Amino acid sequence: MTKRKPVSFDAMVKYFMHNYNIPTKRDIDHLNNRLDRLEKLIIASSSGNQRGTAKSREISPKNATETVLDLIKRGKNGIGIAEVREQTGYGDKKLRNIFFRLNKMKKITRVNRGRYTAVQT
Repeated sequence: MTKRKPVSFDAMVKYFMHNYNIPTKRDIDHLNNRLDRLEKLIIASSSGNQRGTAKSREISPKNATETVLDLIKRGKNGIGIAEVREQTGYGDKKLRNIFFRLNKMKKITRVNRGRYTAVQT
């Protein structure tokens, strides 16, 4: 009978994550950065095709996250996801991701179920 070397818990977790293709925090952060870059590229390419005043382009936020954050800041008693969906036209999945990201960055807080308010800085 041969002696086996004990396996550390970290090594075991890495093994399962690798074999079952479970994304890590680093992978998710990388995807979020890529999504932000793609949103900026889409906005930059679409702004070149539109004709409008320079003033309107300066006022409009750069990406979807900033648009949602601006709407939340304007709401005095908080704003719900349904209200943001009506004003922006974004889908449910996109809004859930944006709200999750803003909450994780501690830029918004949850007032009650489905209502959020901006954190005062």
